[in-house]
Amino acid sequence: MKADRNAIVSIFWVLIGITLFVLGVTEHIDEFWSSMGSAFFVIGILQLLRFHRLKNNDSYRERMEIQSTDERLHFIRSKAWAWAGYLFILISSIGSIAFKLAGQELLSQAAAWSVCLMLILFWGSYMVLRKKY
Repeated sequence: MKADRNAIVSIFWVLIGITLFVLGVTEHIDEFWSSMGSAFFVIGILQLLRFHRLKNNDSYRERMEIQSTDERLHFIRSKAWAWAGYLFILISSIGSIAFKLAGQELLSQAAAWSVCLMLILFWGSYMVLRKKY
């Protein structure tokens, strides 16, 4: 049932992608949305191919089920997200200072606000998870 729902969502992405691409080619919308449509189309097609492979290839389905339930892989993914968060904060903080020194005020503010947003998201997540666990 869940695979069918995911396939329907993928078909939706393909249709949205085609629509945005055609509107962009006919110059009803700008090229940003046309490019976004191309990306939606490709993502939808790739997901449909993945669902088809899951449905028809038993060894692939078994491998994917193991990956989705393996505790070690969950731990590694959690660590990878933590590292990505730390690195994002560090790079954005350094970028904010570097942009400020280079006279790029708007980029400096954008980098600084992204650090603030990440810290707010971290704090909120921490509070929710602290109550949950």
